[in-house]
Amino acid sequence: MARVDMTGTDHGGAESGRSGTRDRLRSALARGLREPGVWRRGILLALCAVVLTLLMAFHAQIPNKVGNLGSLTETFLPWLGLFVPLLLLLALLRRSATALLALLLPALVWLNLFGGLVADKSADGGDLTVATHNVNADNPDPEGTARQLAASGADVLALEELKADMVPVYERALAEKYPYHSVQGTVGLWSRLPLRDPRPVDIHMGWTRAMRATVVAPQGELRVYVAHLPSVRVRLNAGFTANQRDTSANALGEAIAGDRAERLVLLGDLNGTMNDRALNAVTSQMRSTQGAAGDGFGFSWPASFPMARIDQILVRGVEPVASWALPETRSDHLPLAARVTL
Repeated sequence: MARVDMTGTDHGGAESGRSGTRDRLRSALARGLREPGVWRRGILLALCAVVLTLLMAFHAQIPNKVGNLGSLTETFLPWLGLFVPLLLLLALLRRSATALLALLLPALVWLNLFGGLVADKSADGGDLTVATHNVNADNPDPEGTARQLAASGADVLALEELKADMVPVYERALAEKYPYHSVQGTVGLWSRLPLRDPRPVDIHMGWTRAMRATVVAPQGELRVYVAHLPSVRVRLNAGFTANQRDTSANALGEAIAGDRAERLVLLGDLNGTMNDRALNAVTSQMRSTQGAAGDGFGFSWPASFPMARIDQILVRGVEPVASWALPETRSDHLPLAARVTL
């Protein structure tokens, strides 16, 4: 006999109803899978899922000879995952079991490539906070940007795209928080701790867009590089134009490889992501703080709707503790910060 509580609810009837609903769903699913054509429908969607899988799994094999197509794909590689829910919706509308099964492939590949970035890997502690920001040469409020960066709590701050007539503005605004600084060409380094031996780094551009200096911290010396690699463009008649950037990346990689410093940090706008093979000369010998200790993808550009992390904080001989994007300034890039242990 069904049990009835004091409110008059028939629990036996409710349980029976839920059981009946489950049975009906199972029966409907079984009928759907036996329905004629359910496995033949959606073949085109299944093929799209396979192509998407191949693009993500073998992105390194996409040639760069024609319009640097490989680098362009790798710049926005995480966004290919958006096609998975789109294809899933179409497969459900098409009622295609074949397409649904095929979609497991790109979903698993995307998770293998980027699943580790989704989780928050940041921790407490750290000896030093470093930050980098492409302030934009046409920034309409450089003083406000400088004040905002000074309030971030960074111990070491790298700035890129410094217009010559704006350098004094940044120097005045940052002087109180950062007693030590050096500007080389269009890049600069500000520090709460003493700086030693600042000098330009030649990245084969004809003018200075990279530098290095040594930060003298209580835990030991830290070599800091600041770099702004050449910009890239996407053009219909030329594809992804990045040859000058690639040349400068190789030169920067050689400089870092030849540096015997035990601890080294690279801060800057590399105009490329960690997935982009063209930056291998740099990225193959350093770790991304975002990848090691970040929360999410940490996209930095464009600031209004970040789609790629082309600004980087990379380390060698240093342990990342946390990595994050700072609030938007009046630049077209977001500033980035990281805490590291020396």
